[in-house]
Amino acid sequence: MSAQCEVAGRQIAGAPIGFFERWLSLWVVLCIVAGIALGQVFPGLFQAIGRLEYAQVNIPVGLLIWVMIIPMLMKIDFHSIQEVKDQKASIGITLFVNWAVKPFTMAALGWLFIRHVFAPYLPAEQLDSYIAGLILLGAAPCTAMVFVWSNLCRGNANFTISQVALNDLVMVFAFAPIVALLLGVSAIPIPWDTLLLSVVMYIVIPLAIAQGLRKHFLRGGEAAFKAAQERIGPFTIMALLATLVLLFAFQGEAIVKQPLIIGMLAVPIFIQGLLIAALGYWLNRKFRVQHDVAGPSTMIGASNFFELAVAVAIVLYGFDSGAALATVVGVLIEVPVMLWLVKMVNSSKTWYEKAL
Repeated sequence: MSAQCEVAGRQIAGAPIGFFERWLSLWVVLCIVAGIALGQVFPGLFQAIGRLEYAQVNIPVGLLIWVMIIPMLMKIDFHSIQEVKDQKASIGITLFVNWAVKPFTMAALGWLFIRHVFAPYLPAEQLDSYIAGLILLGAAPCTAMVFVWSNLCRGNANFTISQVALNDLVMVFAFAPIVALLLGVSAIPIPWDTLLLSVVMYIVIPLAIAQGLRKHFLRGGEAAFKAAQERIGPFTIMALLATLVLLFAFQGEAIVKQPLIIGMLAVPIFIQGLLIAALGYWLNRKFRVQHDVAGPSTMIGASNFFELAVAVAIVLYGFDSGAALATVVGVLIEVPVMLWLVKMVNSSKTWYEKAL
């Protein structure tokens, strides 16, 4: 096993959920309140921020997204992909669930609830945008928080690194085509140029920068790399919260008029999380995968790379779009849902291992 993989494995194994991560849903609620209030008090300021664009990319938000994503992508060790020879079944399950099932079930649930069940209660002009936001969430499997969920369900650290690295590699090539396919099936216009720009801006470039920084800090050894992560890590949460304040400053008027929108958008996201977790866990048990590998395999499918989804939704549809709001709702419910799923995985270990 590579030395880098061993280093990262020890870090994940000893990394409990942090204070900000544990209370992320609370911070999102506070950002909703703060953003709505600031948007009403200083509308001119936020309109000016919204106009700071180049090639359809909002510059302030683009910078915030990079600050948000790069520290997370530094954790990825692509050398670890070669270490999955003994976990082919679970890696296959992870790839199948994340790329052949999850995006399509999210699109189907979005179509069912947004286009039909809740359609009479939602603004008609935003229905397509809401579905697009849900599709973006479904096409972006978790990259960073899965390390936390893996640790909490006592998952195999090296497998977690391997599956995240492999998913990131697949995402570079599969994200844009899958999103475009599902938008087309949903009869939503496909802005190919903007979609491809988003992949380059928010996957390829940050990934290259993060891996360059990873290599640089690892030259100083494990301690130097860990110290660098600890210094840089808090900027992820700060950038996320700043982005959410900006989003809700633009979304404030729509939310004030229809406060139940957030709850209606949460329904398909919640059902999707439970459905994908159940499928991944069941498949791992059926193929007799050991429990400490089944846990992280289940978690990566059930959670989302919501930072990427938020970024792409803003670029494709704008700050004040239903797509941006839908991706933010994914942030809101991520932590409580995932903590409950972690509890279910841990409490069902005895039942799970009866099949091994």
